[in-house]
Amino acid sequence: MHPTSPTTRQPDRSAPTIPVVVLAGFLGSGKTTLLNHLLAHRGGTRIGVVVNDFGTIEIDAMAVAGQLGDSMVSLGGGCLCCAVDGSELDAYLEKLSAPAHRIDVIVIEASGLAEPQELIRMLMASENPAIRYGGTVEVVDAAEFDATRARHPETDRHLAVADLVVLNKTDRIDAAERTRIEAELAAVCAPGTPVVAVDHGRVDPELLFDRRPWTEPRGQLSFEDLLAGEAADDEDGHAGHVHARYESVEFVSEQAMNPRRFIDFLDRRPAGLYRIKGYVYFGVPGHEERHEVHAVGRFLRFATAPWPRGAARLTQLVLIGSDMDGAGLLRELDACREPQPRQLSPESMWGVLRYAARPVREEDAAPDDTCADEPEQSY
Repeated sequence: MHPTSPTTRQPDRSAPTIPVVVLAGFLGSGKTTLLNHLLAHRGGTRIGVVVNDFGTIEIDAMAVAGQLGDSMVSLGGGCLCCAVDGSELDAYLEKLSAPAHRIDVIVIEASGLAEPQELIRMLMASENPAIRYGGTVEVVDAAEFDATRARHPETDRHLAVADLVVLNKTDRIDAAERTRIEAELAAVCAPGTPVVAVDHGRVDPELLFDRRPWTEPRGQLSFEDLLAGEAADDEDGHAGHVHARYESVEFVSEQAMNPRRFIDFLDRRPAGLYRIKGYVYFGVPGHEERHEVHAVGRFLRFATAPWPRGAARLTQLVLIGSDMDGAGLLRELDACREPQPRQLSPESMWGVLRYAARPVREEDAAPDDTCADEPEQSY
């Protein structure tokens, strides 16, 4: 049965959709610690959080909010947390995505016993036009990896659907053990799934969502200030090291990109490239609009929209990862430039449209396209 949102709303084509990221992992893997880290380092980004767990929930770094039961509470800066079961997911997403909350991203912290595949299915089937599936992050306890797999045989199945794996608590294992676990993860996960090794859940939020600068007056000590202060104390002055673990590469082209070569580049992206975001200009007849690209690990999605009035037609990309060959990535993207895009046929866009949020138009669909009304995801 496909869930539907409580009310039917007409899509607002001018409003950006809100990415919904699934944060999964077994009990004790460090999901809540990672979530609190994201909240403490989110800048001005408004995060909606859905906590899917059993019974009464207490989040350590959210002690300022008190005990969370089966109700929704509003935290400073727009963080909203709910305790729900799966059947209520659409109802809470409907509330979180209401324009009044101005939420930028929603994170679903799945129960340690939840099936991430089911949450993914529900998000993909959701009829809420304000949200979009933003990928699944699986948190793994490095110190308990073998014990967890023995206790939960479904571990491998969960890892197989992850777009990004966070190998947490690496401070509790030595280099040889980490190498062994990373090799086993590579054998279980889908080919190309990146693995980010961290301790205390300190993953850079930029790998999952854009952090916005604060633009509102901040008078009293806010909830984020409290979280940031706690994080600084807990990390003993090493908070800056989070960003030092990653590097970013920027690519800008006033020349159009060849859609086939660009999709080939995305399909071959290396495991160390965790995140891609930006806008692409293809300039193919009938497809001159702006194509927003968003990738988290293996997850890949395009969204199309008209160019803002007066905006230059160009490609702007940011690539974030570790151990990347930045110069090599730029050379590959340079090779994707297309000097004569208007001579390309509409069929050259088929690869892009497979990952597009909008339905594929009948005149663009490939003859063997059996799911033109549902975008294919990068799995």
